[in-house]
Amino acid sequence: MKLKYHKLIAVVMSLVMLLQPQAYALSRRGSQGSEVRQIQQRLIQWGYLSGSVDGIYGAKTEAAVKRFQRNNGLTPDGIAGAATLSKMGISSQTTQSSSNNNIRLLAMLISGEARGETYEGQVAVGAVVLNRVKHASFPNSVAGVIYQNGAFTAVDDGQINMSPTDSCMKAARDAINGWDPSGGAIYYYNPSTATNQWIRSRPIIKRIGKHVFCK
Repeated sequence: MKLKYHKLIAVVMSLVMLLQPQAYALSRRGSQGSEVRQIQQRLIQWGYLSGSVDGIYGAKTEAAVKRFQRNNGLTPDGIAGAATLSKMGISSQTTQSSSNNNIRLLAMLISGEARGETYEGQVAVGAVVLNRVKHASFPNSVAGVIYQNGAFTAVDDGQINMSPTDSCMKAARDAINGWDPSGGAIYYYNPSTATNQWIRSRPIIKRIGKHVFCK
């Protein structure tokens, strides 16, 4: 009964994320609105972007963001996440709220999946979630990735609903700020407990603690 309750929570959360994606999604290609206008204004001002401010995060804006990220020591993924917005000097209540929600949810997932792992291993688990957000084969938000059906054991068994440890909160922040110890992995598993043969067939990138990280 307890497991069914936790699964019901996961389903409800998934529906909330689908109905309110703007509260959790980062500014990225396809985004529109006032935050995108602020990004474009600064990029034009600093010479990274030419043209006018239209509030549409298209290919040119994405390329300009990547150039800005390279020149400022950030991961050049073209996504205006918390670290990129901070470097640009953009801060709003909506942006801060979205960032805090993502950090908290990611920390809960890390805690459920890797609280017994080394700190590097905890950050790596968080990085896998964020790598999926950027990957075309997965949902484009932290919540969407985490609550994707069957994606994480901690969601299925309810461990995600436990309060995250301080270490996992810090790991979530480091992952969101660009540290990726996984080497770009989009999957991971524990070879001692994994029964899925497909996951074992994925190309391995590295091992951290009890987890194998792969493509």
